Amino acid sequence: MNWDWEKLKEHQKYKGGDSGGGRPPQVDEVLDKIKKIKLPGGPIVILILLALFLATSAYFTVATNEVGVIQRFGRFVRTVQPGFHFKWPAGIEKVTKVTVRKVETEEFGFRSIQSRRGATISTDTENNVALMLTGDLNVALVPWIVQYRIKDPYNYLFKVRDVKRLLRDMSEASMRMVVGDRSINEIISKRREVADEARKILQEEMDIAESGLEIITIEMKKTNVPGPVQPSFNEVNQAVQEKERLIYQAKKEYNKAIPTARGEAQRVIREAEGYALDKVNRAKGDATRFTALYKEYAKAKDITKRRLYLDAIRELFPKMGQKFIVDSNQQNLLPLLNLGKQTGIK
Repeated sequence: MNWDWEKLKEHQKYKGGDSGGGRPPQVDEVLDKIKKIKLPGGPIVILILLALFLATSAYFTVATNEVGVIQRFGRFVRTVQPGFHFKWPAGIEKVTKVTVRKVETEEFGFRSIQSRRGATISTDTENNVALMLTGDLNVALVPWIVQYRIKDPYNYLFKVRDVKRLLRDMSEASMRMVVGDRSINEIISKRREVADEARKILQEEMDIAESGLEIITIEMKKTNVPGPVQPSFNEVNQAVQEKERLIYQAKKEYNKAIPTARGEAQRVIREAEGYALDKVNRAKGDATRFTALYKEYAKAKDITKRRLYLDAIRELFPKMGQKFIVDSNQQNLLPLLNLGKQTGIK
């Protein structure tokens, strides 16, 4: 195949302009081209155009949810609040508008996509991020969302090269630290507590790095275990629930039987104590009464003996029922056998 050198040179000339060889045009060449341009009015038009360009680049407007960061020759000089402002023309001062009131969102372990009907669909595209090892050596899928906003535009622009990358790395590290200190059941049942602790740790790390971000909240999505171990995990949960049910039932029976037995024991003890106290008091009373009786008997034996005899008869007679007093000289007792029937006394 023969090369057409003339066509090749024309092609290179077309690509590189008058400078030739495909190299970019130099400054002096550009100036020469500008000088060769024939405009009505000559240099005056050029000056007018330059003045218009400088005038239009000397003012700017900052929206209500933004803050303007101004650099002079690349060096930070000031920040301006929302409104209309002036600055030095382009080439001297540059303004960068930073949105400080908008809440941004970063998703971990899944991606939310919008369907045609406007519904949000979650897709698991980052299972490696959500796959974590818990404190009891179980594997869990822990997706979460971080909501944040820019609180310090200066740190956000100049302190960290890639703020979003730093945010994702530190968020993952914070979440893994919190999950690694808890069991799988705590991760599933106490998501709000886990999210709050992770947010606190993440905010501390972002402040240390001077990222200029404020972590609004961390929201944990549905936490579960990987699909291959889901059946085994369900069996373990069922066993744990059955264990807790049996423990609860045993405690219920314990709380029902033990207090009853303790109450019965206390009742028997109180009855025994009362019986003992009654016997002791009765014995003390009998002993005191006998001592007093003996003192009276020692003073007057006949009178005391007769009084005791009469007291005994008075107590005994009412219990004897029907009584017959027979003369000691009575010899025949047969008439006395029908005494009750004749008089009608029963």
